[in-house]
Amino acid sequence: MMSFRGKIIVALFSAAVVSYALLGGFLGSYAQQPINDPGAQMRIFGSVLQHVYNDYVDVPNLERVRGGALRGLPASLDPYSSYLTADQVKDYQANKQNTLAGVGAEFSSISSYLYVVSVIRDSPAEKAGLKAGDVIEYIENRATRDISLYDARQLILGEPGSSVKLRVLRASAKPQTVTVVRGNYQIPKAESRVENGKVGVVKIYSLEKGEANDIRAQVQSLTKQGVQKIVLDLRGVAAGSIDEAAEVANLFIKEGTLAQVIGREAKPIKTYTADPAKAIFDGRLSALIDIGTAGAGEVVAAAIKDRKRGDVIGERSFGAGTEQKLFTLRAGDGMLLTIAKWASPEGKTFLGEDRANSGIVPTVEVKRPESPEPLEVEDLVDQQDENQQPGATPAPTPKPEQPKVLEDMQLKKALELMIQEKEPAAKAE
Repeated sequence: MMSFRGKIIVALFSAAVVSYALLGGFLGSYAQQPINDPGAQMRIFGSVLQHVYNDYVDVPNLERVRGGALRGLPASLDPYSSYLTADQVKDYQANKQNTLAGVGAEFSSISSYLYVVSVIRDSPAEKAGLKAGDVIEYIENRATRDISLYDARQLILGEPGSSVKLRVLRASAKPQTVTVVRGNYQIPKAESRVENGKVGVVKIYSLEKGEANDIRAQVQSLTKQGVQKIVLDLRGVAAGSIDEAAEVANLFIKEGTLAQVIGREAKPIKTYTADPAKAIFDGRLSALIDIGTAGAGEVVAAAIKDRKRGDVIGERSFGAGTEQKLFTLRAGDGMLLTIAKWASPEGKTFLGEDRANSGIVPTVEVKRPESPEPLEVEDLVDQQDENQQPGATPAPTPKPEQPKVLEDMQLKKALELMIQEKEPAAKAE
């Protein structure tokens, strides 16, 4: 871990950079430069570094200062860009993360804290009691607000059978420590059933490679049973690829754009177009989404909404779907930078600048009272029991709560709309 003196140096350097960049500091003419002029920003950066070197009370370790500054740079861009040390670069290039076991959850970062977007059914995370919407404050003794999303994910990975302790903040509950045993898990295949004798429901858990074929089989099974209306349940679907998601959307959409990948200057760098030969269902369709719908799940939902193929029912989705590229530096370390974002057929990226501009807005909103909002993260932190110290001996891992049987209002609404035999979906907002 970084020494106290090292943290002081990095904090001083970071604060100075921000102050100079925003206020112009004592740099005179530099303050008149456009804020996005890289030359002006580099001169500011160099001047701050010179002040640290000349004026700081002790002789600074400039290599450590540089590393600290580089860690802060990608954090100002998006949760998925990150600074990697030389060792991390080697592990990344060797795909070492693919040889380690995870816990079966999709993570992102909200207000600098690790946030659980979704949890895979029957995974170690679910068995330990982890839930979508949980805020992970600590991984073992590491505060997630002090590390990048990439670092947090790496800390959660480990050898199969080993365990990791997570301090969890949850709405309407006291902070608790959850112990998760890392291990392999099977992502459930798509399932289907018939509701009210008329409407087919296809529950999707993931959009990893191969899932499109499983979903195709479920849809074909439903049509053999005479089903002419289908509800796609995309709630909690975050894992998967845009390629597989486009394949799934194509099962229900015969023509037009299904999704886009957007690069610099908001220009499409890849477009997914429907192949009429791959469409297998042209009956009534709707989709369910919630806060746990992200990335690949959003690709399918956005295609249904933008192509006006059916209603999208539920809550605003999370907002994810990006592509990164590693840029190595002279010292062997590197920057993992987001170079593209996934987007709807109309070109709206799922990951926006803030919550209000991220995700997919449903055409029919039906909120669940138990669904947490990412905006509540800071409130959760503020509401902690002041008597519980984060560094103290962790409380015993609680037994996973028995799920409460609540009426599924979102599915109920979808079935009502289907049974009403109304005309095609309401126009999207």
